[in-house]
Amino acid sequence: MNNSDQKHQELARLWHALGYSLCGMRDALLKESAFRQEMILALMLVPLAVVLPVTMVERLMLIASILWVLSLELLNSAVEAAIDRISLERHPLAKQAKDFASAAVFIALCLCGLVWLSLAGPLVWAWLRSVLT
Repeated sequence: MNNSDQKHQELARLWHALGYSLCGMRDALLKESAFRQEMILALMLVPLAVVLPVTMVERLMLIASILWVLSLELLNSAVEAAIDRISLERHPLAKQAKDFASAAVFIALCLCGLVWLSLAGPLVWAWLRSVLT
């Protein structure tokens, strides 16, 4: 296989991977209410992170914390779908796997809240005080 063919295969693989990712996002938006709620939150908070007067690193931390929640919610949904595909009967290990995935999302939400409270909270509070006085 020559170099040109190899590059073509790599581009085709990337193109297909993008398609699979977009299908996953679409399915999550259509079928997962928690993901939809978190996406709505992201659609409000990411623009806010862009306009807040913070450093670039702080801005990246604000946005990354939101993307981390979305990523773990997708993995949580994947775990649930895989377990439900295997069997719908109740099993302690299936419950444990689902609970672990849910706990990961909860931790990510807590982290996101801490990042936003510590970086954006003081700015929003100062703005509200200036508006109200």
